[in-house]
Amino acid sequence: MICEDDPKLSSILKSNLEKYGFDTGVVENFDRVLDYFQSYDPHLVLMDVNLPKFDGFYWCRQIRSVSTCQILFISARSGEMDQVMALEYGGDDYITKPFHMEVVMAKIRSQLRRAFGEYAPQTEERIVKLSGLQLFPERLELELRGTSSPLTKKEAVLLEMLMHQSPRVVSREAMLEKLWDDQAFVDENTLNVNIARLRKKLQEFGIDEGLETVRGAGYRMIPVWEE
Repeated sequence: MICEDDPKLSSILKSNLEKYGFDTGVVENFDRVLDYFQSYDPHLVLMDVNLPKFDGFYWCRQIRSVSTCQILFISARSGEMDQVMALEYGGDDYITKPFHMEVVMAKIRSQLRRAFGEYAPQTEERIVKLSGLQLFPERLELELRGTSSPLTKKEAVLLEMLMHQSPRVVSREAMLEKLWDDQAFVDENTLNVNIARLRKKLQEFGIDEGLETVRGAGYRMIPVWEE
């Protein structure tokens, strides 16, 4: 995914990437970068720093809240502090403009090898199971009876807590602490929104009553579905 507001440079990057066989999406609405990211679901992001309204550091943090995909900054800002901030906010590498396309391609291949190729860590994938329902936290995917559906990071975190604790209640406080432990203030309505989205996701599998609200306490998963 290319997030670059210079149309000429964006076009050059896109044509070169596609020449080497990469599927490439380009952000056009810089107010909705995260929405485009979630719909396009890329393996790697090329992120400019200077963008309209919100800068690349902001959008990097937003992406990091839902994904661990590779993020490679490209910027005319060559100061050491800019590079430090890029890495601190979750970026994987930083390339200063002007750059040679060969360098960009080499760094893209390097990042993809580390994440998905021969240098990727070979760890056994975690699977959380409850009465046939299977959650794959690392790949953000839910599966039941051979049917699968993608999840957001927050949905996966909530569901993992609920499945682990089932049929016990998970308190709202525990959920808020788990989801937003790096933020000083959180509107509790945000949790309500995420629970509603999770219920809608479960309904895709025909699970209408599996996520129960326990008034004054929190939520719990009841395995009412057939395996």
